[in-house]
Amino acid sequence: MEVVLADALLSRCGDPCALLRAVCAPLSAERAEALRLLLQRLAAGGTPPGEAEALRRVAWEVALERCRPLLRGGEAAGAGCGERLRLARAARGALRHCVQLCGAPLAARLARDALAELAAGGGAGAEAAVEALAAAAPRLEEPALVARCVAAALALVREEGEGEAAAALVAGRLLPALGGNAAALRRVWEGLLGGGGGGPPRAGRALLALSALADAVLPRGPPGSGPDARLCPRFWRLVQEGLTERDGLCRKRARYLLKRALDLSGGQRAELRCPADGGDESSLFWWSAEKNEKLLRFWETYILIMETLEGNQIHVIKPVLPKLNSLYEHAISGEKGCWLFHPSWHMCIYKRMFESENKTLTKEGILHFLELYETKHLPNSLGFSEFVIGPLMDALSESSLYSRTPGQLMGACPPLGMRLQKFLATYIMLLPEEEKGSFLLKFIQKMTSRHWCAVPILFLSMALAYIPACKVLGTEGLHALRDVLQCTMITHQILLRGAAQCYLLQTAMRLTHVEKVSLPEVSSFLLSLRPEESLRRDTILWMELCSWLQVNDRCFRKSTTSDFEHQETTSLCQYVCSLVGEYLKTPASERENCLMPDWFEAKLVATMILLAADVEQMRNKHSGKSNIEWIELETFLNPLLDVLMKLGSNAYIPTLKTDKSLQLLLKLLQTCSLKCSNTQDDGVLFFIWKSLMMPVESILEFVLRRLTTNELSTVGDLDRCDLYLDLIPEIVNLCLQVSWKKVPSIKNFILSLTNASIRNLQERNSEEEPKLKEQIKKVASMASLTAVCEIMHRKPEAHLESLPSVDALKRFISFFQFNEVLKKPSYIEEKSSLCEETTSQGWGKIVARYVRDQWICLRFILNSFPTLAQEYEETSEMSLSTDERSRKFLQSALEALTILPSDQVLPVFDCMKVLVPKLLDSSESLCIEAFDLAWKITSSLSNTQLIFWSNLKAFVRFIFDTEVLAVAASAKGQAYAKIKEIIFKLIDMSTTKTGVFNVVLSHCCRSWIFPTTDERSALANAFLNAGNYCELITEACVFGTVFRRDQRLIQDVHAFIENLGEKCAANVVTESTNRDDHYVRICAIKFLCLLDGSNILHKMFMEDIFIKLLDKDKLVSRSRTRYYANSLQHRIKNRVWQTLLVLLPKLDQNFLCGTLDKVFQAGFGNNQASVKYFIEWIVILSLHKYPQFLNKLWDCFCYDEEKLKTSICTFLSVLSHFDIILQNTSEKKPALKKALIVVLQWCFNHNFSVRLYALVALKKIWGMCRLLHVEEFEALTPVIESSLQQVENMHGTGNARRNWQRIQDHFFFATFHPLEDYSLETIFYTLPRLSELAEDEWISLSKFDRFTDVPLPPAFQWYHSRTELRDLKPSDWSQQDMGSDSAETDSQTEWTDVQKKIIPWKNSTPSLDLEMVFQDRAAKLGKSNSRLIVVASLIDKPTNLGGLCRTSEIFGASALVVGSLHYIQDKQFQHLSVSAEQWLPLVEVKPSQLVDYLQQKKMEGYTIIGVEQTAKSFDLTEYCFPEKSLLLLGNEHEGIPANLIHHLDVCVEIPQQGIIRSLNVHVSGALLIWEYTRQQVIKQKQQK
Repeated sequence: MEVVLADALLSRCGDPCALLRAVCAPLSAERAEALRLLLQRLAAGGTPPGEAEALRRVAWEVALERCRPLLRGGEAAGAGCGERLRLARAARGALRHCVQLCGAPLAARLARDALAELAAGGGAGAEAAVEALAAAAPRLEEPALVARCVAAALALVREEGEGEAAAALVAGRLLPALGGNAAALRRVWEGLLGGGGGGPPRAGRALLALSALADAVLPRGPPGSGPDARLCPRFWRLVQEGLTERDGLCRKRARYLLKRALDLSGGQRAELRCPADGGDESSLFWWSAEKNEKLLRFWETYILIMETLEGNQIHVIKPVLPKLNSLYEHAISGEKGCWLFHPSWHMCIYKRMFESENKTLTKEGILHFLELYETKHLPNSLGFSEFVIGPLMDALSESSLYSRTPGQLMGACPPLGMRLQKFLATYIMLLPEEEKGSFLLKFIQKMTSRHWCAVPILFLSMALAYIPACKVLGTEGLHALRDVLQCTMITHQILLRGAAQCYLLQTAMRLTHVEKVSLPEVSSFLLSLRPEESLRRDTILWMELCSWLQVNDRCFRKSTTSDFEHQETTSLCQYVCSLVGEYLKTPASERENCLMPDWFEAKLVATMILLAADVEQMRNKHSGKSNIEWIELETFLNPLLDVLMKLGSNAYIPTLKTDKSLQLLLKLLQTCSLKCSNTQDDGVLFFIWKSLMMPVESILEFVLRRLTTNELSTVGDLDRCDLYLDLIPEIVNLCLQVSWKKVPSIKNFILSLTNASIRNLQERNSEEEPKLKEQIKKVASMASLTAVCEIMHRKPEAHLESLPSVDALKRFISFFQFNEVLKKPSYIEEKSSLCEETTSQGWGKIVARYVRDQWICLRFILNSFPTLAQEYEETSEMSLSTDERSRKFLQSALEALTILPSDQVLPVFDCMKVLVPKLLDSSESLCIEAFDLAWKITSSLSNTQLIFWSNLKAFVRFIFDTEVLAVAASAKGQAYAKIKEIIFKLIDMSTTKTGVFNVVLSHCCRSWIFPTTDERSALANAFLNAGNYCELITEACVFGTVFRRDQRLIQDVHAFIENLGEKCAANVVTESTNRDDHYVRICAIKFLCLLDGSNILHKMFMEDIFIKLLDKDKLVSRSRTRYYANSLQHRIKNRVWQTLLVLLPKLDQNFLCGTLDKVFQAGFGNNQASVKYFIEWIVILSLHKYPQFLNKLWDCFCYDEEKLKTSICTFLSVLSHFDIILQNTSEKKPALKKALIVVLQWCFNHNFSVRLYALVALKKIWGMCRLLHVEEFEALTPVIESSLQQVENMHGTGNARRNWQRIQDHFFFATFHPLEDYSLETIFYTLPRLSELAEDEWISLSKFDRFTDVPLPPAFQWYHSRTELRDLKPSDWSQQDMGSDSAETDSQTEWTDVQKKIIPWKNSTPSLDLEMVFQDRAAKLGKSNSRLIVVASLIDKPTNLGGLCRTSEIFGASALVVGSLHYIQDKQFQHLSVSAEQWLPLVEVKPSQLVDYLQQKKMEGYTIIGVEQTAKSFDLTEYCFPEKSLLLLGNEHEGIPANLIHHLDVCVEIPQQGIIRSLNVHVSGALLIWEYTRQQVIKQKQQK
């Protein structure tokens, strides 16, 4: 209509120039739109020759004096926001038409002005300048000006930070205009992909620009007419980069460009090949008319997969994954065995999956990639190796991916772990020989490039260890493996750390090229392995290492520092001999060096001596020698023995040499004294011990001299003191093991050391300022007494307590002033000493050590000589009573706790354990203070892994000492309450720190049932504690939290490693900590199993526990009447009934008579399946043992149906085992009669499940009646048998027959035998598994075996389940329907059922005069022309269009734009539109016409609003809709195409709270239409 009016006005006005000037002043929004329309008609219709020049002058004037100021916003300053927007849009259109009228001169003028404005700065002027350039670009002719315009456009595209809006403006306006200028297009293309001076823009910006230029760079014209993106490798690399970007909009633009290129190639049936990129072997893109159909199928599948991945939901994506296999089938040439399509396209799919936020999708992607490469044997490609080391390994660093699948048993290797092993082995074997080493080196180095968690490192190490042996790693590879070992040391899971070390050592042995590495490099690597975690002599791994060294002996590369110059290789024996010799060499200048040498060298030499000795032994065994002479081992030890033999007699041996020799001796003794199997048969060990016996007297003489004279005088000498004192127990142990002849020497040494140390400590300083030398002597003397006390405590077989010096030691310690600190000495005379300045020990540490040593000595005296106080009471001038002396000690202990560091308080705790029982009656407040302070220290260490556990054990030994507990319980005072408070604090701590409760319970159970003394009274008193503190056992029986996923993963991996047994050396070496939460319950159950029902104390305790557990069940049931399967409430109830079942056989009739009612009451609750089974089992066993309680069962059936509705099936299940119940009954007929009457009532219940349970019970009871030939029931025989026969032959609708069969096959009725299946395995593993309880609750028998702190009774018989029950699979009848449905669903996963939502980038031919169509239809309907247009041209589902049509009509939209008016005839459309199409203007705009349509509407003043989530989108609740709004809705799957997004003025998104990422397009549109309507209604009300 506007066009008609404009033509009429021009035809009636004789002077168009005058008309234009008249319209221009003043220029309102309406006048500006009229001006734009007039200029459009003038530019389109042509002008008479005489008026052309005048018209150009007017157009020039309008452009520069009216349109440009309007675009800058100058003339519209006073207008409102909506008015300014209309003015600007009209001015843009007018300016473009002015350029059409004036040509190149005006275009050049506008371009120069705009470029000047851009150079001056950004802001609002930048937008106006871009609009001016966009208008001028198509008519620019000057090359220099074109170049400047292109440079300005690219600069705006590259601009970071706040430049997003400018880049979008350039892409939407300027670049399409430049694309119409051939000269400009070439420069833009080179700038985007070649880089030019400023470098190429980042992927997101480059894709934005290319989407805008898609029509120009992917032309439909003949070749050579312009740049063709398909022939540019950089273009395809950019598309691939965009496909894997994290930004969704960037990915959409990349897919759009890919689709455009494919559609163009397929339509042209082109023959083209993109040149290879750099050194790459194949083309990134090619097309052939001959293979047109095959290529289209490949790329259609490819795009389907990429678009489906946008859903990010595994249930949507999983059915599409099989399509990946077909991609590979198309991509590989069977004849040539090479890639037809570049493999980087496949990598884009996997990278997209690996980087998904959905970890399940990431895992599926990784598994698919690993399996595909393993099974398809793909051709080698450099890109694959880079992809494995890059994105794949980055994805593999996520620990959660290594979880088990739901069907896997605990302890099985997770699927990713197994797949990784197979993949890596296959991949390495398929690589060319020259590439294997470099790939593996990069792979291992990647494992060191970041902080990996323990689980990924473990499974990657395992995969490396399973690669078939090949010689590919050299020195650099060995160093990389060592670096990985150092990374694994960071984690706290010792078992995982040890296992990773084992696998990395196996990797080194399998993959190292021995001729490229030297023995020093190998030994340096071996020293990174911790002997207490992985590499120890008694393991299979050690033997494998010895075998590897033997096989490769004399093959190792010669070291650069080797003495064997004439040899190319070095033997192990030569290397070790050289190593020992070099180690013991000492430079003359370092004779009196005061710093201790590092322990690294001593560890290295000791390890290599033992390895070489074991290799020698292995070699001799293989050669068949029976008498081994140990020539090589003797050669290794001789240099050391020479030094050790001279220690006692030669006072001039350099200190460094003595230090090194004693360090090596200590490391040899410590390594040998590790718990090794078959010590007696260990020839190496015995020879070393025998050799080291020779210099014992010399060593003792040297150590005694150093410790007792004034030779230790500096702080650095304290390290030497530690070395000497560490040697003493090892030498004592050596003498006791090998030869008792040396024991007198030991005793003389101990005697002299003790007496000298006491004398040194008794000396008093005469000077006020003590000297450092004197203080160091005191510290060394106290440390020496501590070592003596520890040796006497740990080696009672040496009988050292009979020495005369022990009496002096007792007297000295008894009257020692405890907590005496050493005054810090003056350092004046020491300042010149280098070692004092470099020592790391502060004086505070030295004082703390001195105080700790005092308490170690007191602990020995208190434990060994309990009558100490009485013995020396009379000798003291200030004699004290026993209690007073104990109180004084305890006060000193509290003081010590306040001054000692937390890692030094263990001996103080041990002393308090002895002192507190003596003082609880007389000094209760002091004892409570000790409890509080000890707890404060222990709890403060809960986050300190290294020292927490030792402190906790000492704290538990103190608080839960048998005497402490007994004395506190007898008084029932504040101390008793305090201990109970501590119990619950410890249990609470256990919920966050696994293993705390284990320590407490294990100690208590062992001390209560296995007291250290053999006295009968002590046994009784110890067990009384169990009753007084029964909360411990009660809570232990139900203990266990619901673990987080990451905690469960660590437990699963631990179980997997433990299942490997001796194959993994870490299982042999690492000490079992028993910190699994299961061990708490195992300990409690084993404790209960040890109890004897005939023992009155045990009997009372069990009855008390039984009642308390029933009360706990009742409490849990009250707290939440409805609880979910596997919730914490469910688990607690399950654990309660498991424990009650264990206790049941030990309970007598009288007790059960009073408590069975509580069991029945529990059966009335709404219980989960596993709890029901346990209740039913307990009832069956109770009635079997005591059939006289049957009336209690019959009473349960007397309640009304309301109370029985949740529990009747429980009691009917009991009757299904009625034969077991009546086993011990002589009169069975009355009971059967009663049972029959009860069951028959429920066979006709309206509830189907109840009828099934009743029929199962009836079948059992009736079978028993027939066996007994009960005559009274003959009248019922026809009825019952016909009923049962009818059920058996049921052919009803639905699942009735199937459910009847299932309930009969259910394990509880078909296989389970309440008597024969009574065992720990059934209770704790089999039944929880069969009742589909969470796997966390399954406790296998192996765990009962592994927990050895509390043994089971020797005659314990209830251990294993019957094989028939153990082999069953879970199949609860009530849940099988779900299971079968899901199975049927899962089986239908063929990709042909996947909906193909590939969105075409264009559609069919354009239609004519859209505006006229719109106006004509609106006029016919007689409706007013409102201001909201809903554009749904991209929607292709009739149902969505029908719904939108209805919504748009209801809320008064001015028009609905659709892609085709043919949709109106669709029945689905009509069903949902309910005739709305008759009352709403419908306009047909095909998708290919949308760009022009949107531009047209912008010029008319409409704001183009897209419903899309972008970085700059507005929240719907915060956006204010303009009156003239055009709402563009995206496609159902793809959304708004990339080429349309930059034409939007604003994006609006609907705020979401849930997980699903998008709404249905009709729903989205309806929400925005309503919000627009709501805002307009409010405005209208306000105006009124």
